[in-house]
Amino acid sequence: MVKSLVKTSALMAASALLSSMPALAQVSAANVRALNVARNWAVNNNGGLSVYRPAACMFNTGDGGGSCLTQNNSQGFRFKFLGGRPGWIEQGTAPTTETELQVSVDGRHVTQVIYNGSPR
Repeated sequence: MVKSLVKTSALMAASALLSSMPALAQVSAANVRALNVARNWAVNNNGGLSVYRPAACMFNTGDGGGSCLTQNNSQGFRFKFLGGRPGWIEQGTAPTTETELQVSVDGRHVTQVIYNGSPR
């Protein structure tokens, strides 16, 4: 009887704790694909990984691109991010490139290159 009461109390406490925590948003498969497509486009079109690295937010698949994702609607996904030479973020040097891309709703291809050049 005492063991049962302890288990019930522990279960209720755990349930209360979990229900008070904010729910994590789910990132759609299309959003993750779009992020990967945009990042790979930028890497390939800015010289490859040996000379270019996109901003850290472009590797944030768990957050769908975080601050790099500027639009997610019926027109697809829009990403805007900086990039630079390998190590630019860690070394605190200025980025050399700004990229803004529109990716399809299904996340499978870049539909528009809005900008890819020197940081504006």
